[in-house]
Amino acid sequence: MPRSMWLACLMTLLSVWLAGCATQSVSPGAGAVTALPRIIAHRGGTGDAPENTQEAVRLALAHHADAIWLTVQLSKDGVPVLYRPADLSALTNAKGAVSTYSAAELANVNAGWTFRQRDGQGVDAYPYRRHPVGIPTLREVLRAIPVNTPVVLDMKALPAEPQTRAVAQVLTEENAWSRVMIYSTETDYQRSFAAYPQAKMFESRDATRTRLMRVLLGGGCVDPPPGNALAAFEFHRDVTVTEQFTLGEGRSEVHATPWTPASVACFRKNPGVYLVAIAVNNTADYRAAACLGMDAVLADSPATMVPVRAALSLPLQCKAER
Repeated sequence: MPRSMWLACLMTLLSVWLAGCATQSVSPGAGAVTALPRIIAHRGGTGDAPENTQEAVRLALAHHADAIWLTVQLSKDGVPVLYRPADLSALTNAKGAVSTYSAAELANVNAGWTFRQRDGQGVDAYPYRRHPVGIPTLREVLRAIPVNTPVVLDMKALPAEPQTRAVAQVLTEENAWSRVMIYSTETDYQRSFAAYPQAKMFESRDATRTRLMRVLLGGGCVDPPPGNALAAFEFHRDVTVTEQFTLGEGRSEVHATPWTPASVACFRKNPGVYLVAIAVNNTADYRAAACLGMDAVLADSPATMVPVRAALSLPLQCKAER
């Protein structure tokens, strides 16, 4: 679908995110695909710049990412800021929880401290130690993203209620509800955002995982998501299968590919469902996601994946999976 058509679709659908755009002309896995998955910049484009920073977002937009995925926590003074790990020492030159620092203090932390790139000689370099980038607020980054570029906010901190209220206040004041989707691995956020009917929520990860695993393990499609649902899950995922028996427990580690023609068909039972494959970072996986009819992929590097999409010709010929 041309970008101009997608943007028109985006701006007219206020209550359902891209439901009218989430279509495929063929059954997943076979035939000719006439639309390629959109590319969402994971954590702003964590493969191209320090994640969740203004610099990452700037580069993602320059590389023509279709949407931006951002990770949100709450500062000590109740301001939604963009950072993912539990401790600042994971990515920055500071240590401790985000919630123990004010937003102003976090702005002076170097969020690019551990970001590593290979230089021209193949040697690891840390370019942002010389050019530091701070931890931005959600409000600052929303203002830097064009209003016609969708944003996904991944809620990472608990408890959910105070962060939900703070994020909702920013979205209301910035008039941003219509261009934002909410995701979280914590079901508490589905409950807390239910107080805001304008919120476009991905279904709970537990619900998505259960549906995918049931189909994958032969249980069939007994509970497809309702129409216009949003669902996201990894394209590949390491999972643990646990079996209970009289003398104990058996566990098997499995590298699974949960999105299959059967699981996609199950999720598509009702109209307008929007599907995102997480961690699609190479040509083979992008092509496979396209052949399955995924609506979007979450990619670490728009600089890498946008050219991958551009190199594919439409209609894309796909082989049926046996």
